[in-house]
Amino acid sequence: MSGRALSFGMRAQAYERFRPGYPMELFDTVMEYAGRPIRTALEVGAGTGKATRLFARRGIAVTATEPDGDMLAELRKHVPASVRTVRAAFEGLRPGESYGLVYAAAALHWTSPEGRWSRTAALLEPGGVFASFGGPVHLADPAVEEAVRAARAPFLASDGVPSPDGTPPEHDMQWPGTELQRSEWFTDVRQSMIRRRLMMSARDYIGQLSTISAYLILPASEQEQVFRQITRVLPETVEIAADITVHLARRRYEQ
Repeated sequence: MSGRALSFGMRAQAYERFRPGYPMELFDTVMEYAGRPIRTALEVGAGTGKATRLFARRGIAVTATEPDGDMLAELRKHVPASVRTVRAAFEGLRPGESYGLVYAAAALHWTSPEGRWSRTAALLEPGGVFASFGGPVHLADPAVEEAVRAARAPFLASDGVPSPDGTPPEHDMQWPGTELQRSEWFTDVRQSMIRRRLMMSARDYIGQLSTISAYLILPASEQEQVFRQITRVLPETVEIAADITVHLARRRYEQ
């Protein structure tokens, strides 16, 4: 697991405060795809439990896994008591219990590609559902976005995470759907998008940036400088585009 993947724990409370949660529409999208009741779920890289709450509060028995102890401690403050928590990286999970749903919320790209899909399939019941969802947060106003990009440029060329398999952004099917389509373990791969626009103060937007791995791995002095430069070009309130790309697939029965 990369240094960027393990950089979030130092900002666990900020992650909880500033990262957007997940809407009911996402839950409905997963359940509609499943086509049957889901009683148990395993979450990969649960962070502070933003997605854990969405599923656990609707009667699903969620096991939330997270390798960072600080993130897991923050999660435990906010999720129902019914949630089982396990401190473990995805690669450290051992097949045993199987689940009706395995999902990852803005976390799958931090997992190792080696054995990713066979490991996921081993955690799923035959016919069980895999879901991955998330997406970058952008400023909705192109002029403000460009001003922030210019302010950031001396410190970071980009604050995004590149596609793990190199799929160009203009392709119809994005990662991990591309890998799922090639996997012998999964079928019925679907991709959809939930459009979201959110308003937040400039201060909260900077707080949200402070939870992004590209900034977290900068030296502290550079973090202060880049946030100061970005703050100077922001209006008091900003609109952000926080669209959620959802990938769904079903474990094959015959495997």
